[in-house]
Amino acid sequence: MPKQKTKSSAKKRFKLTGTGKIKRKHAFKSHILTKKSKKRKLKLTHDALVDKADETNVKEMLNLK
Repeated sequence: MPKQKTKSSAKKRFKLTGTGKIKRKHAFKSHILTKKSKKRKLKLTHDALVDKADETNVKEMLNLK
């Protein structure tokens, strides 16, 4: 039987933490940054965790469980 492949897009976007949670980056930080405030851009810089509702979908894309 063939091996299951992980989604390349998910592989690039998500990282697994030591406790098994999934880290993600914030959206809206790639372009048109001049009109966004410094405070807003700074908050978007830090990583966030994937919401519990989306966790199963992301794990499926990464072939974790």
